[in-house]
Amino acid sequence: MDRFFRMMVSAGLVLACLSAALGQPVPAARPEDVGMSSKHLAYLDQIVQEAIGRKDFPGAVLIVTREGKAVYRKAFGDSQWLPEPKPMTIDMIFDLASVTKPVATATSVMILVERGRIRLWDKVKDYVPDFAAYIEEKGIPGEDARLWHLLTHTSGLPPYTDPKEVEKQYGNPCSTEDLVKVIARIPKQFPPGKQFTYSCLNYITLASIVKKLTGQSIAAFAAENIFQPLGMARTFYNPPAQFLPLCVPTQVIDGRPLRGIVHDPLARLQGGVSGNAGLFSTADDLAVFAQMMLRGGEWNGVRVLSPLAVERMVEIFPKTAESGRGLGWDLTSDYGTVRGDLFGYGSYGHSGYTGTSIWIDPETKTAVIFLTNRVHPDDKGEIIAMRSKVANVVAASIIRK
Repeated sequence: MDRFFRMMVSAGLVLACLSAALGQPVPAARPEDVGMSSKHLAYLDQIVQEAIGRKDFPGAVLIVTREGKAVYRKAFGDSQWLPEPKPMTIDMIFDLASVTKPVATATSVMILVERGRIRLWDKVKDYVPDFAAYIEEKGIPGEDARLWHLLTHTSGLPPYTDPKEVEKQYGNPCSTEDLVKVIARIPKQFPPGKQFTYSCLNYITLASIVKKLTGQSIAAFAAENIFQPLGMARTFYNPPAQFLPLCVPTQVIDGRPLRGIVHDPLARLQGGVSGNAGLFSTADDLAVFAQMMLRGGEWNGVRVLSPLAVERMVEIFPKTAESGRGLGWDLTSDYGTVRGDLFGYGSYGHSGYTGTSIWIDPETKTAVIFLTNRVHPDDKGEIIAMRSKVANVVAASIIRK
């Protein structure tokens, strides 16, 4: 009997460890239990199905949480149309595209700020010596860009650069360090802090700084310090082979859909690991990340960020208020249509080119995770208006604040 008891205890410990490794999803609840209307949330079914019927995107996964509970969690449509249709399931893994910027890169940078490794006021050239300043009139270099300029897209860098030209110089794959050499030399379009121009180049540069300081790629650092502690077991760069069947394919390129291969060209050039894109995840994992943010940096007994770091990230950065951006997060910029018309202006989030988005509202303790692959198969899908409509239905379902 004692031996049997010991075996049962050991088995229980193994299961507990396995459960911790896989993470605990946000627990479910009835909408009415957290002051929401299930009748109103049902409008989500209609508008998402209509969008799929219009072929705006093949399918979607949508999770709504409030007060730490998942009140709506559904998969719709197909995960792919080519080479043959396959149904979408709730556990499928999406190419997050630019949602990578706040979830992986900005969070990693703020962790380093908290540890005293860097300051947001540090000059970019302290870490990237070749980072050129804006050239004023008469050819005089202007002020140097700071790290907060990169985080708020006010560094003066253009939106993108031609990956084919970089490949000619440095080959494919190209290291992040070599790509950043190219970015550093690009002429800046305006003085730092004077204008908001959304740029992937800012976040590629930030990822290179994380690696210079820690010796780890953004993929390794974010996994060790964010995703693994939170139990986000299906959040990673370059999905391992065993997860490829669950990866939702994106655009068909050279006759084959990209499956588990990042869609963004500059991230693909770097072997799939980049600060601007490359992260893959599930709606359930992102819902956990959203709870961490809503709880001031902590989830399920694990602290990733301090409450003050979260507060600074999700407020409009005061030195560039016209940008409408926080530190990694979008609040009121023209890209912030994910909010819809009803959530308050203290809410925040981000979208991704592939058709992904996350929006978080501290006022109502609500989060909306809406993942699609609108770029499948031909990069012609529509998503912008749907994001706003989904947010409006969710916000209107809140009947108790």
